[in-house]
Amino acid sequence: MSQSVTEVYWDALVHPIFQNRPLYLAATRQGLCLITQPHEPFETLQLWIGKKIPGAKLVHDPGRMAEYTHQLREYFDGNRTSFAFPFDLRGTAFQVSVWQTLTRIPYGHIQSYSEIAEAVGKPKAVRAVGAANGANPIPFVIPCHRVIGKSSALTGYRGGLQVKGELLRLEGFDEYTNKGHSRFQF
Repeated sequence: MSQSVTEVYWDALVHPIFQNRPLYLAATRQGLCLITQPHEPFETLQLWIGKKIPGAKLVHDPGRMAEYTHQLREYFDGNRTSFAFPFDLRGTAFQVSVWQTLTRIPYGHIQSYSEIAEAVGKPKAVRAVGAANGANPIPFVIPCHRVIGKSSALTGYRGGLQVKGELLRLEGFDEYTNKGHSRFQF
């Protein structure tokens, strides 16, 4: 009996907001499953796919990825406030519940880790929410950057606090901008 191989399509998105450093995007037939951060190399995508979708075949397919890259480009240009494509989330049940909760934080709004813990029905699991937030495989789209500390402080972000601050600035939160920097610094 032969087992079918899952194809995972990928493409790179280069945008001036990241000083033309590529983001690598991956999707299955079910939807978007991964976006790397601007400092992460292509190997990050390869390792994640190998761990989460063992035996998958990576296929560079800009055509299949066009809608994902188009909507992300619109977001980074300041012309999109939500995304309209499916996800293929690969994580524990708790992680997926956190990620789904994050998708309900509207553009231009923020919530604390404790508010997310309350929303997923685990009010004492603030650290676990933070860990799930950090493991978010689809940053920018699943807006983990909209989660801040209870004291309104910028805390933890896999892409770095400067990237998190810039994303919040893009969404109207000037108080989180690293003063003196209008774009990401790498």
